[in-house]
Amino acid sequence: MLHVRVIAPDGVTERALDTLAGDEAITHVVVLPGAAREPKGDVIEFDVVREGADPVLDRLRHLGLDNDGAIIVERVDASMSAAARRAERRVPGLGVDAVVWHEIEQQTGEETALSASFLAFMIVATIIAAIGVLLDQPILIVGSMVVGPEFGPLAALCVGLAQGKLRLVRRSLLALGVGFPVGMIVTVGVVWYLTSIDLVSKSMLLEDRPLTEFIWRPDALSWIIGFLGGVAGILSLTSAKAGTLVGVLISVTTVPAAANAAVALAYGVRNEAAGSAVQLLINLASIVLGGLLTLLVQRAVWKWARATRR
Repeated sequence: MLHVRVIAPDGVTERALDTLAGDEAITHVVVLPGAAREPKGDVIEFDVVREGADPVLDRLRHLGLDNDGAIIVERVDASMSAAARRAERRVPGLGVDAVVWHEIEQQTGEETALSASFLAFMIVATIIAAIGVLLDQPILIVGSMVVGPEFGPLAALCVGLAQGKLRLVRRSLLALGVGFPVGMIVTVGVVWYLTSIDLVSKSMLLEDRPLTEFIWRPDALSWIIGFLGGVAGILSLTSAKAGTLVGVLISVTTVPAAANAAVALAYGVRNEAAGSAVQLLINLASIVLGGLLTLLVQRAVWKWARATRR
């Protein structure tokens, strides 16, 4: 269930209440006349089951409340209410399966910012993965996958493509297009420095690495794993399953492939650099494809569910 707080300017409150009236997904409606000071207006609060949230939010935005007032949506962790249980029974579907597009657009949109922290995480993750490659240490590879922030822009790219939000698509591509090269360039410099002080060497890259050589040897399974990672990642976001998302992050070799390419470039090993680059592109493309198809299927299913509800 979601808790929605609306600030409605004078003259819009009654229209907003009319849009809420009779909706079976809504309960716990509270009106506080003149309670808001900035922006000024009346405060309307209510709870809505996730399955029915999107049409409600669409109607409120149609009134211009996101521009002239405010619409704030919060997740309800616990609700002990017979009215809430009745609302959940009246609306078909399960809340855990529902996609609240306004929520996911906001959530993923925040992940596309090309910020200093995003670049710092990308650099740190790539360096950790590079050391893991040279030491042939899967533990470090897994650690780099968890640290890497790239799934946020990838998820936002899927949402932008599914919703036709070109601004979100551009911001996601910018974050990915800058983040990976910056992480790789810094990693090349770090590898050169570590080599100069005899902590690592080219021989470590060229010798047998049975535990991590898969990173630069893409095959058909790379497509499958990436696709499934995209599906699971989007499902974890739409259903708010944070634990599942961590599993996704450690299943797809995006950052490790970029790190392996950086190490190979630093030492001039072209075939390994090329193989790593192909692995990276395969994973990025398959994640986006899996995530996009998942969102399109979810949207089609919920449109059908709402049509049958009517």
